[in-house]
Amino acid sequence: MIKIAHESPKSIFSTVQKFTDYDYALVHLFEEDKEYLQHFKDAVANGREVILDNSIFELEEAFDADRFAYWIKELKPTWYIVPDALEQCFKTCDQMDQFFKKYPKETLPGKAIGVVQGKTYESIASCYDYMDKVAPVDMIAISFDYSYYQVSCPHPNKYVSWMLGRAKLLGDLESKGVINKDKPHHLLGCGVPQEFMLYREANYDWLYSLDTSNPVVHGIKGISYSDQGLWDKESQKLFEMINQEVDDIQISTIKNNIQKFRWFTNGQTVDSIF
Repeated sequence: MIKIAHESPKSIFSTVQKFTDYDYALVHLFEEDKEYLQHFKDAVANGREVILDNSIFELEEAFDADRFAYWIKELKPTWYIVPDALEQCFKTCDQMDQFFKKYPKETLPGKAIGVVQGKTYESIASCYDYMDKVAPVDMIAISFDYSYYQVSCPHPNKYVSWMLGRAKLLGDLESKGVINKDKPHHLLGCGVPQEFMLYREANYDWLYSLDTSNPVVHGIKGISYSDQGLWDKESQKLFEMINQEVDDIQISTIKNNIQKFRWFTNGQTVDSIF
């Protein structure tokens, strides 16, 4: 079973937390929002598993490495995502090297996650190899929106390309012996939620976790998942909605989406495990 986290506005953090397996924190919000930070301090104190993200998806460049190390020490998350560079294999590897030279792993609490980056299969596989064999990381992450996906699986609907592209990439990495099945893997984000049915059918037991705000964002927008999922995506980043107030109708739609998302991913309903 893949562990699932859904980022949410602060107003419904505890509600969404009841229907998820762990919590996913965006580090840049710690700098400006004490209430947001407190939610995650409470989660850690209560024994919840927490991943601390470097906010590259939100900022389009990784959060300052020194401040990131500060927040790792302050929060003491279960996992932290080492600062990377979007689709840049060599820069990502270099930043990983520089980060651990300055902040040796034994000086930081928690376990490290390395994100694979690249624009071609070759660069992605090379970056993966570095994360697996060189970098001192405990988990490897694969993103949902590499531009390579639209090359490997072209489709008029880019979300279909992203869905099929990541599935094809994981299949290619596995079939060519690149995937280290003894190491856990994390899936960063998603385009459309039905993507995760592909991994359930493939029985990738090396997939440990995923994070996405997709069910929450669409629920706030009043968009319910069908039994087939979605074929479009709202271009709204959750952190821009972090102070959003949510009414009962929106919460009902969010719960429906979370329920269907868990079914797509693990063949479970929320009520069957919580």
